[in-house]
Amino acid sequence: MGSKTLEDEDPGRQDAPPSNGSSTAGGEPRGNHVARDGDGCMGSDGCGEGDDDDDEAKAAAAAAALTCVVDLEVNKKKKRKRPKKKKGSAASKQSSPPRIPLDELFPSGQFGPGQLINYSTPLNTTARAKSGELRRERHVNLDDSEFLNNYRKSAEIHRQVRRWVQETVKPGHTLTEIAVGIEDGVRALLGNQGLEPGASLRSGLGFPTGLSLNNCVAHYTPNPGRTDTVLQYDDVMKVDFGVQINGWIVDSAFTMAFNPTYDNLLAAVKDATNTGIQTAGIDVRICDISAAIQETMESYEVEIRGKTYPVKPVRNLCGHDIKHYHIHGEKTVPFTRHSDETKMEEGEIFAIETFGSTGRGYTREADGIYGYGLNDDAPLRVNLALNSANRVFKTVKENFGTLVFARRYLDRLGVDRYVAGLNCLVANGILEAYAPLVDIAGSYSAQFEHTILLRESCKEVISRGEDY
Repeated sequence: MGSKTLEDEDPGRQDAPPSNGSSTAGGEPRGNHVARDGDGCMGSDGCGEGDDDDDEAKAAAAAAALTCVVDLEVNKKKKRKRPKKKKGSAASKQSSPPRIPLDELFPSGQFGPGQLINYSTPLNTTARAKSGELRRERHVNLDDSEFLNNYRKSAEIHRQVRRWVQETVKPGHTLTEIAVGIEDGVRALLGNQGLEPGASLRSGLGFPTGLSLNNCVAHYTPNPGRTDTVLQYDDVMKVDFGVQINGWIVDSAFTMAFNPTYDNLLAAVKDATNTGIQTAGIDVRICDISAAIQETMESYEVEIRGKTYPVKPVRNLCGHDIKHYHIHGEKTVPFTRHSDETKMEEGEIFAIETFGSTGRGYTREADGIYGYGLNDDAPLRVNLALNSANRVFKTVKENFGTLVFARRYLDRLGVDRYVAGLNCLVANGILEAYAPLVDIAGSYSAQFEHTILLRESCKEVISRGEDY
């Protein structure tokens, strides 16, 4: 932003030293006085016998003067010559909006770790009941160098795209502009536009970009054909998006508010999420994590327009583990106390997130559609009565698999007249439709989330950044 690039610098425009064929500033080219004064005699009578020599001298002087003029022109041309731009030079800074593929910013192909946190209990604790071999069979090897590097690349893409959101998005932008900007940025940084069959399965969005405002707690995304929403100064917006490479998803979210009235609401939820991250670990009971989250969040309150509200954890939403090509795994991390003593295990990946609300702290489904996901038991192929359903199913299998997708992703792929086909697939239990989730009208909610890897030696908060 405003820093100079190679194209801004122009070392070729510095003044060149004078050549041997030119005089110093304010003088004249060497030899011009010879052409003017002849052979240097004091008048026409001084050398009566050298007329031929005079002609030869004048001709030589004129040639010398012409040579000097040519030398001066050449020097001027050399001054104007710009240095050639080096081919293949790596970009040093991300563009705004982010469009430079990450491989160009990191030519080594290596990406640094997220936040590394040591476990609070010894690694040789007897509570670790499963052997290393059994754990490796059940979970991916989180210390594999290729796996880690790809996951860290996804996390770096998330950081760079969300930095653009935080620096650029202001009241007056539409939610469609924001969502498309995020998703275009992710695809550009991955260097994969995802327009060919199977391309979006190799890398792309982990799920539709969530832009939930105020009492809409989660799972809202703008859809084509519906009236767009314009972001307002008094809005509280949850920004939730995922980046995946080879089906392993970085799931991270943050909240934006332009009115400082809501600062304490955001602080409560951010603190609760960080408490959950600090408490999480191998062989830690999930109920202990939930209790710590609730205690932290409920220690905050926020004053809005002269009325004080306690910040309540949302009771029917949870953090979750992440599986291959599945944003939601089998385990959940609620935000309120419970008695389930299920433990976290080595090799697992968790999205530690919390939602806080000034309302009831309980959500219900609202009208509209957030996205669709293919059910695990969906058949390999379908032959339904509605042709558009068969066509949409083929597109979903080829491009998204079990990843959740939004309607605008189908628009982008050039699929037309797909709504009836989607509804048919949902009615037949092949696709699951997800609706926006809202608290009571007039309430406000916030969300913060990070992805953590429970590696053998430490937990890595892979999506951690300087922002949150």
